[in-house]
Amino acid sequence: MKILVSKYIRKESTSGLILIFVTILALALRNSMFGDFYTSFLHTQIEFKVGDILDINKPLILWINDGLMALFFLLIGLEIKRELIAGHLSTAKKIALPAIAALGGMLVPAMIFVAFNYGDEFALRGWAIPTATDIAFALGILSLLGKRIPVSLKIFLMALAIFDDLGAIVIIALFYTSDLSFHAISFAGICIMVLVLLNRFQVVKLGFYWIIGGLLWIFVLKSGVHATLAGIIVAFTIPLHAVNEKRKLISPAKSLQHHIHFWVAFYILPLFAFVNAGVDLSNLSFDKITNNASLGIIFGLFFGKQIGVFLFTFLAVKYKLAKLPRCTTWPQVYGISVLTGVGFTMSLFIDTLAFHDSNAFFYTDKLGILIGSFLSGICGYLILRFVKSRRSCSL
Repeated sequence: MKILVSKYIRKESTSGLILIFVTILALALRNSMFGDFYTSFLHTQIEFKVGDILDINKPLILWINDGLMALFFLLIGLEIKRELIAGHLSTAKKIALPAIAALGGMLVPAMIFVAFNYGDEFALRGWAIPTATDIAFALGILSLLGKRIPVSLKIFLMALAIFDDLGAIVIIALFYTSDLSFHAISFAGICIMVLVLLNRFQVVKLGFYWIIGGLLWIFVLKSGVHATLAGIIVAFTIPLHAVNEKRKLISPAKSLQHHIHFWVAFYILPLFAFVNAGVDLSNLSFDKITNNASLGIIFGLFFGKQIGVFLFTFLAVKYKLAKLPRCTTWPQVYGISVLTGVGFTMSLFIDTLAFHDSNAFFYTDKLGILIGSFLSGICGYLILRFVKSRRSCSL
């Protein structure tokens, strides 16, 4: 298990470093002589049509945000399922601390955003933007610290981010849906029942899940519920353990997770960052960056996340609801709490749902995400770089 965790951390860390490069590239292109080409490229219309039965016509950016990101959520679902059944979240004792910390890391940033934007109905749609943590970015920053950070603390951050993702999934399902089409929802329900039956009968051929999952994605897209949730549903129906025709115990979920992790980490997430992080800075001014929506995001990510995660962690340990991770110190926990303010890809994703690419904030909402994430990443790194480790401890 320790070897698997180390491999996962290395892969996520490398992905995080790539995300940093891609973000800088997107900002540079958007604010260069190629800015108009960059924008027009993102809004290139792509149509998928099957006779008179099906017609999906979306710009490239939405094919990425609604389509490819469904694979990202499929991976998240597979990771959550594995950790809940047989991993670091398989017992109440293991769940307690990261779950409580994640709860604080969602509540406090949301409250800060609401406080900045109280009374502005449109801006309040973005209340969930600062509640997210980008695990790839955060682990990428941790990788720069090498052995200064105990594995137990990295596992704590991973587990916290998993609950963060669970919270984001619930938030998207409940608060970011458009007008519902009950006709499409009915067909989506049929697809879900078929997936459940495949799981029930221990079908191990992943092709069946891909086919039904693809149909489910189309119906969920047409229903008004965000299409990426189809990835979560498919993930939870793929068997974690099953017996194949040779009577051999296999794990279809683990196999699929292994195969798509590389593509999600090194292609899908960087591509998502590239098409969403290109913020136009040409007419930026101090007044525009200090609008309440932007300040709510910046303060929510930088102050809200660290206050919420650290405070709830402290209270959980103080009242003996959970124990501090082995070989860690409170200053290190505080550094990790600051690092959870790196929202980036998940925050950008929720931003696209909240404001639908609106120009209402002159894209300073996205810039607020970048600023809040940058401050959290830099400060979290510096804190963890200079705090002392617990030396008399065997990992």
